[in-house]
Amino acid sequence: MSHHLLLIIHLICASIWVGGHLFIAIRILPKALKQKNPDIILHFEKEYEPIGIAALLLLVITGIWMTLQFGIAVNRWFTFSSPIERVTSTKLLLLLGTVIFAVSAQTRVLPQLKKSSGKIPEMAAHIIAVTAIGVAMLVLGSFARYGGI
Repeated sequence: MSHHLLLIIHLICASIWVGGHLFIAIRILPKALKQKNPDIILHFEKEYEPIGIAALLLLVITGIWMTLQFGIAVNRWFTFSSPIERVTSTKLLLLLGTVIFAVSAQTRVLPQLKKSSGKIPEMAAHIIAVTAIGVAMLVLGSFARYGGI
């Protein structure tokens, strides 16, 4: 597949992933915190999750594919040996952080959030962290156009 087509798919998926998280962080979360109503978050989560997870999976696939097209073999990941490899490795580390927050949210926070509003602050921390990571990954990705950092 051409690099340009992969990039377009990657950018559309990044728009969905980061845009969705910015929306929940800016619009949904403040309302849930103010009303102390976890159902506001849970409703958004239920509606967004299918498209958000699909976008994230495509981001991972297209990101790895483009990394390989840049000539960065798996054995060079995390060597931080070139500007483009630094971008790639940093994004992979941030992806790991996203996965850790996602697993924590799915296994610990969301099940408790369904039972009580007491977990809203912890869920808020997860939402803000994943949103910040997504924005950081987006900014890092923009440096690929210039050969990395």
